[in-house]
Amino acid sequence: MFENTMSIQEIFSTRNIIIYFIMINIIGFLIMFIDKQKAKKGAWRIPEKTLFIITALGGGIGTIAGMYTFRHKTQKLQFIVGLPLITILEIILAIYWIFF
Repeated sequence: MFENTMSIQEIFSTRNIIIYFIMINIIGFLIMFIDKQKAKKGAWRIPEKTLFIITALGGGIGTIAGMYTFRHKTQKLQFIVGLPLITILEIILAIYWIFF
């Protein structure tokens, strides 16, 4: 009956984790681009909370790269400090989780 079920090890395989991090960082990069375009047009904007959530979900490299590539949110201290801080804390947590 449940012959096609996947185990936790298969779901959280190294391959799937790498795919996840690539995708969440692409999303982070694109969301910064989209928000910058909306800012130029004076259109409805993506909430700042959403940008931080994408970063906290592992998209820090993408959101930071997008921030500086598109010169978006680079004047706001909460982004200049917050996004790298979240990313550094996640890296430290990942290293701790892997090795300890």
